[in-house]
Amino acid sequence: MRPRGATADEVEPLLPNMAETPYAPLKSSFARSYQTGNSILHELNRSLERALKEGKLLDVARGIKQTVETLSQTPVNITVTGNSGNGMSSFINALRIIGHEEDDSAPTGVVRTTQTRAKYSSSHFPSVILWDLPGLGATDQTIDNYREEMEFGMYDLFIIIASEQFSSNHVNLAKVIQEMGKRFYIVWTKLDRDLRPNAHSETQIIQNIRVNIQKELQKERVNVPPIFLVSNLDPLLYDFPMLRNTLHTDLSNIRCYGPLSTLPSTFEKIIDDRVASLRERIDEGCSEHPLSVRDDEDMKECLKTYRLKFGVDDESLEQVAQSMGTVVQLYMADMKSQNLYTLRRGDWRLRLMTCTFMNGFFYIFKCLLGLRCCVRCFRRMKYKRVLLLVAQDTKTILEKILKDSISPPQI
Repeated sequence: MRPRGATADEVEPLLPNMAETPYAPLKSSFARSYQTGNSILHELNRSLERALKEGKLLDVARGIKQTVETLSQTPVNITVTGNSGNGMSSFINALRIIGHEEDDSAPTGVVRTTQTRAKYSSSHFPSVILWDLPGLGATDQTIDNYREEMEFGMYDLFIIIASEQFSSNHVNLAKVIQEMGKRFYIVWTKLDRDLRPNAHSETQIIQNIRVNIQKELQKERVNVPPIFLVSNLDPLLYDFPMLRNTLHTDLSNIRCYGPLSTLPSTFEKIIDDRVASLRERIDEGCSEHPLSVRDDEDMKECLKTYRLKFGVDDESLEQVAQSMGTVVQLYMADMKSQNLYTLRRGDWRLRLMTCTFMNGFFYIFKCLLGLRCCVRCFRRMKYKRVLLLVAQDTKTILEKILKDSISPPQI
């Protein structure tokens, strides 16, 4: 959909809001990732600019994928916090899929076991540091003092642990984290206890827990984050698989958003510059068509040539799809310029320009009145329209390549 105020001849913006979520803006959370990838991005921009100017989308896809692989090694700090006794250390063990008896497990017990910050790693989340914080509420410590002592500013993502009740401490933690512009989850860790023989159905109990958490957060105008109901006793049950999937997605966004957030504007400028250059050449009215179309009247040949120049021809897209590990239909699905039929069907202006009546009208002008200049002008209008539509399709495909590189599609 065209942004309000955009004219018909403007190429639409690429990725206006990449990976934003209502519960946490990405800007402040990903400053460290941006600094890490700044030098990487400089080299990437140069190679992508060269590839786009030459219409080599396969090189663009490979360059972005290689950059994402490099950025995936960026360390990310995730902290687990909440009230004492809510099972924070047990949750860390369950998330790592290890038993409490293993040597590198977080210590657990019925009494408060975590007195100071402790950090752990997991083969399931490479280059991630999991921080186990002392629980809030065991002392008279204020939330502001707790935030300062635990150095909230160093963490990229927070997991607030709750069980049995969602207290004011949990709400205050969520409020503080939201004010910092950080991402966070709410994880209810002892669902197995709640589901023990009860007068209510399992579905009703789960719904009641979720609704209660949402209401408590909304009272303090805290945007509701992802909520996961799990059992620390079974790391493969309930919402644990969904939690891990969400975490993997957010880790990719944390690492890649900062460095790659400038790529859409880079893509847009390169494409717009190419469009402007080609429009000028069309306006020059050279005896030879600027794109070497053999027959100026053949719109199919014109479309084919533009797609080839921008690197969105069928063969190039097939190569890109293979490189991305997906099927070419996912890139072709939203393309107006698949062929002349889909191009006309998707754009009423071109449909009007190429209709039999309009072409006949200008043919009469040429034959009876000798106004060849009008015919040439009309022909240039059609070329420019096809050029614009192919450029828009190129942006759409670049958007998908960028998104698929960060979060690979599920086939």
